[in-house]
Amino acid sequence: MTRSLASIDLNSDLGEGAGTDAELMPLISSANIACGAHAGDDSTMRETVALARRYGVAIGAHPGYPERANFGRLPMTMTSDELSEEVARQIRALQRVDPDLKIAHVKAHGALYNQAERDNAVAKAIVTGVRKALPPPSEAAMFAPPKSAMVEAALAVGLRVVREGFVDRAYESDGTLRARRLPGALHADPQIAAKQALSFVREGGVRAHDGTFLDLTVDTLCLHGDTPGAPAIAAAVRAALDRAGVKVRAAVIWR
Repeated sequence: MTRSLASIDLNSDLGEGAGTDAELMPLISSANIACGAHAGDDSTMRETVALARRYGVAIGAHPGYPERANFGRLPMTMTSDELSEEVARQIRALQRVDPDLKIAHVKAHGALYNQAERDNAVAKAIVTGVRKALPPPSEAAMFAPPKSAMVEAALAVGLRVVREGFVDRAYESDGTLRARRLPGALHADPQIAAKQALSFVREGGVRAHDGTFLDLTVDTLCLHGDTPGAPAIAAAVRAALDRAGVKVRAAVIWR
């Protein structure tokens, strides 16, 4: 499918100790801030919120499984109630560092994000936790993979959905992200990442690792702050979007 978007959101997972936040923040439009579980603490949350405000970047919560040894990238066994309470706790932790903060969006991290793509119970637990911490009239949105269980769960509780694609990760033919342990899972080459970004905005999808074209309509593009060479990737993506006449702006404007 060929199309061309006039604008796109560019987001990054920050406050995770990668040391790239200061370089990435001027290049993105939405920041997903670690909430002290898989990474971060009150100090890093406060610093990252302040940095986002300096550059006019939309601020989102980035809850993950509460285990630091594997950076939240391995699943944990939790009941639905435990998981929803944990998600709510992390969002509230971010809120506490700045009483004036209005969270624009929520994006799950790592294994939690990946599980919620296909697992209805996990997806429902996440959005339940989001609604506990951010009840109406909050207009916060849920960042989620297109065509996922997370999209359905979020819409079911009245959350706005922002569909997300990744510029620095490879996809499998079923539309899921290629596991990090496999060859070719990461796009650390800035030009490859930029090409994938343009494919999302111009073609309405991307090529999977096996060459299959995936029809994926997205509203935001993610690049990870801990991907090797993340600042160079962000700069290349921004330059490519600028050349294509695609404006980078936050998907949710509510600071």
